[in-house]
Amino acid sequence: MSVTLIDMVFPGDANHHGTLFGGVGLAHLDKVAFLAAARHARRPTVTAGCERIDFAAPARIGEMVEATGKVVRVGRTSMGVEVELWAEAPVSGERRLCTRGVFNMVAPRGEGQGDLPPLQENPPEDDGWLRAVEMVFPTWTNHYGTLYGGDALKLMGKAAFICATRKARAVMVMAASNRIDFSSPIREGDMIELASRAIKIGRTSVTIEVELWAEGLLTGERRRSAAAEFVMVAVDEAGRPRPIYRLASALEIA
Repeated sequence: MSVTLIDMVFPGDANHHGTLFGGVGLAHLDKVAFLAAARHARRPTVTAGCERIDFAAPARIGEMVEATGKVVRVGRTSMGVEVELWAEAPVSGERRLCTRGVFNMVAPRGEGQGDLPPLQENPPEDDGWLRAVEMVFPTWTNHYGTLYGGDALKLMGKAAFICATRKARAVMVMAASNRIDFSSPIREGDMIELASRAIKIGRTSVTIEVELWAEGLLTGERRRSAAAEFVMVAVDEAGRPRPIYRLASALEIA
């Protein structure tokens, strides 16, 4: 099973040429390699090394980057994870492969543990949700060891922006949040899955539903931790709302 991380290239992630730092791209790839491997192993996992990685194309400021990781080889305590990094222009949808490679991950045996489970092919399912993952690091947590609500909102807002942009292929801004419900804490070390989908299309707006799921990497326990609805509006170069009628066939117009 593959995992996908989707992020934006902000100025702080770029070099003086206005393109993504190679180190930031490698960090994205290492993260998805770790998450894919740890999800398969269900035990502590570390990066042992990576095979040749070539940067074939740049990702520019303002573009989306999509990093995917998929376990393709399993040994007794090691795994090979194939990784790819794609850049995507938000408005045009033009995509290009920036880099591809293989990370070698190791999950040492604990007391009483045997070899890693064998590789199983699970074909991807298209259920209409756009899914992306993240990891909860200590700097994101409060004194209880759980994710700050503000960081959860930031992640859900970004997911709504990416989903709306891909749906409308227009410059999108957040206009409102209809509701936000928190139902379960997210702990340090959990994997986060952000699932988003468009549920309503207006003349200039898209309403996005976002669910935030937490998953314990060692146990596999999953729980829906938060849900929200965001209204995103398409704007022109002057910042004025612009119509997106071409989406009318997909969902109800409001």
